[in-house]
Amino acid sequence: MNPFPTLDMPSPGGDALKAARLAAGLSQVEAATLMGYPVQAGSRGGLQSRTWQALESAGDPRNMPGPVFAMFQLLTAQHPAFTLASRPTDFPPTSP
Repeated sequence: MNPFPTLDMPSPGGDALKAARLAAGLSQVEAATLMGYPVQAGSRGGLQSRTWQALESAGDPRNMPGPVFAMFQLLTAQHPAFTLASRPTDFPPTSP
């Protein structure tokens, strides 16, 4: 018996990813940094994330993996079913 629940974690399309990023109030660079995607200097100065741009692009076949998107939703308080919570400071309980 598996003690872990089965979770539906679909991979978002580019439009859904962009909508989630905008709802979180993040730029592409901020979102990429949050999720550990590479960020590099842009051709016009400033920073950019070509990886994040590709993930949001309708014309690019790459999509963000579902579990990574679920983590993005959790980190930005947008997950439809779950929230992140801090553990109590005494976790795990110490033995007497």
